[in-house]
Amino acid sequence: MNFTYDQLPEIAEKNFRSLEEKISLPFINPAYLVQAFVHRSYLNEHHDFPLGQNERLEFLGDAVLELVVTEYLFNEYSNPEGELTNWRAALVNAKMLAGIAYETGMEPYLFLSHGEAKDAGTKARDYIMANAFEALIGAIYLDQGYDLARQFVTRWVLSRLPNVLEEGLYMDAKSRFQEAAQELLGVTPTYKVLHEEGPDHAKQFKVGVFVDRELVAAGLGSSKQEAQTEAAENALKVKGWKGPKVNIMKRSAGGPL
Repeated sequence: MNFTYDQLPEIAEKNFRSLEEKISLPFINPAYLVQAFVHRSYLNEHHDFPLGQNERLEFLGDAVLELVVTEYLFNEYSNPEGELTNWRAALVNAKMLAGIAYETGMEPYLFLSHGEAKDAGTKARDYIMANAFEALIGAIYLDQGYDLARQFVTRWVLSRLPNVLEEGLYMDAKSRFQEAAQELLGVTPTYKVLHEEGPDHAKQFKVGVFVDRELVAAGLGSSKQEAQTEAAENALKVKGWKGPKVNIMKRSAGGPL
């Protein structure tokens, strides 16, 4: 396709060249970059839009991301497979990718239906952002090849690894808080529903996490588990606790696999 950024007003107004500058990566075929941001809901309202939705690019980008991260962890660390798997999961999960996507300023470039466009700040939008980030990796791979896709992932994703290891983000928040409470205080935290409201199909729970009888923090969620997780995350911030120490085993050049 002979495609340019000014092909349509709705594409031109998003100014994708500014995104290229943000990520320091000009595209050879701009269609790949634009399509990475086309949510399927947009096409339901714009049947004549010249590009398809981004799910196939997301599928490709997910695989490229996994490979880049896996390759890096394998080459750099001698830790057991289970630990490397947890580190990788912390780097490529939807919450992490959505956060990076917001940080890079990707949200204004999304093509969304009117309904989806109203859902800013929701978990649904976070999911769309994470998917768009993976689609962008797929677009870079198609347009520029593996090496530049790897450079992009290294800059935006692998750069988070030191913080993941320092904060123990390779463990879920409840496990991190429990291990810290047991190690530092010799106490196992408990959780209690403080409040619930709404109909059965749309309940909201407020859950508190306690250490002994002290209410450390509370969390909200559409399920008790979700509220417990948020409570644990908040409790870690209140206490200033990090995750358990991890034994980082750097792999020497030419060392055993």
